[in-house]
Amino acid sequence: MDISKEQVKRILALHKKKHRDDNKLFIIEGRKIIEEAIQYQPDCIQSIYSTSPESLSQSNFNVFQIASKDLNKISTLKHPQGDLAICRYLESQTTGQSKLKIALDQIQDPGNLGTIIRLAAWYGVEEIIASPDTVDCYNPKVIQATMGAIFNVRITYQDLKPYLEKSSLPIYGALLQGESLYDSQLKSEAILLMGNEGNGISDELMSLISHPITIPKFGTGESLNVAMATGILLSEFYRG
Repeated sequence: MDISKEQVKRILALHKKKHRDDNKLFIIEGRKIIEEAIQYQPDCIQSIYSTSPESLSQSNFNVFQIASKDLNKISTLKHPQGDLAICRYLESQTTGQSKLKIALDQIQDPGNLGTIIRLAAWYGVEEIIASPDTVDCYNPKVIQATMGAIFNVRITYQDLKPYLEKSSLPIYGALLQGESLYDSQLKSEAILLMGNEGNGISDELMSLISHPITIPKFGTGESLNVAMATGILLSEFYRG
């Protein structure tokens, strides 16, 4: 099936958060990410647009032939990869096996959020709780940075203060001043709180941190970005 002008219009609208939220739909691009969706959350896929649909004909989805010039119109990428899919917003689901949760306070950079989601999937963290002012997880740049991990991690947006206040879990806050990560007794059932790229963890959340921890510096450099820091911390939590 060829793509219609009306479909082009609807897909272009999904470049904006308002229209994504209104329609509960988002865009994924690239064969790798689409294959991840097919494997882990096939029910979320509404339609697929491909410049070579014959390679997807074995799948039970609405697959549309699209010319490269039309893909260029609807793609969010500078260099489109030949395949694009429209997905429904993901249903919240976890296996309950992961005891560690990640809380994100005002993360603004799409690349950072996408990388953190990818790290969470790698380490088996199934749930991320993000403040309402954290970047939209369905932002196309976030989706690309996850490399498909978005389909394996539950992400919810809510006010962190009441969430953390109600939690009985120890809360580890990543700070510049805290106990060295390598001297800390890290509990496997906990919340890891990561702060904003420029300002760190909000003042209103500081008093809720039960275990302030820091990654000690052994060389030079001003700081680590939040995604790098999250990766280092997760590695230690799971090192045992």
